[in-house]
Amino acid sequence: MGQSRGKSVLRACGCAVAGLFLIAGCTADGTPKGGAATGTPGASATAPGTPSGTGGAGAGSSGASTPTAAPGTPVPIPMPALDDSKQPKTAAEARALLGRIIIAEQALGPEFVRSTPFESDPGRWPVLDEACVWQTEGLPDDVLATSTRHFHIPAADGRGRVRINATVTVHHNRGESGWETARAMEEVLRCPDQKLREGEELKGLWGGVFYLGEQMNGWTEDAFTESGKYIGAQDGGPYYYTWSQAQYGPVTVAIAARGTKGITDEELTAFVVQGTSRMMLQAKQELGKAAG
Repeated sequence: MGQSRGKSVLRACGCAVAGLFLIAGCTADGTPKGGAATGTPGASATAPGTPSGTGGAGAGSSGASTPTAAPGTPVPIPMPALDDSKQPKTAAEARALLGRIIIAEQALGPEFVRSTPFESDPGRWPVLDEACVWQTEGLPDDVLATSTRHFHIPAADGRGRVRINATVTVHHNRGESGWETARAMEEVLRCPDQKLREGEELKGLWGGVFYLGEQMNGWTEDAFTESGKYIGAQDGGPYYYTWSQAQYGPVTVAIAARGTKGITDEELTAFVVQGTSRMMLQAKQELGKAAG
């Protein structure tokens, strides 16, 4: 029954996830293909994946060339070979790497500000319990470091508060980061309805995962996306909710976004793509082998 349901979910969302990969590409003139449209609140003029130094300490400081192509042609973020000598061996090294990959609010657009609290407890890890309620526990053995940052666009001019979370997790190796993505898919199949905390819930979640080369995934070793509806006692709803995770070597990066009145699903998705692509590029710059 579980296997049958899992296959059904993957078939149903395949086209939607493939569409996210298409958005993650950039057109030859440097603008996001399918990204933030004119009038998107807080949208940055910088293309997703373009380094600008707006991440954590030192993030995006090194350049990366973009292949030339005819206007309108999707260009995937290059996939360099992993340099084993650059992989962190200790928790301290992992925390330093994490700080160079995770984004700051400027990477999402000028209207974004830091939420309170801004950063998660570095010694805690989210766990979905048997009742489909999110709890936190100490870091598992396969995690060297993790951090989540919280941003939002304040409510204004008839639009509600737009909430975005950015997460980076560093494991010991590629195998462990791959299992993190597999567990995320299992959680959606097991709990399509989830309780974030008192007064905040996710409903009707579905998800899909694609390895490098599957569908339109040409930018990450393993990609997972889930979508559904968010309902909050303070924020109202139901509103569109989406979460996207990408993997490179021992690192996973993820963006979660909660919609509100006055913002379209496409606008929210553009923020998710922009944040995920930026962190993925920065992970490749930090851990990939130099060209040549």
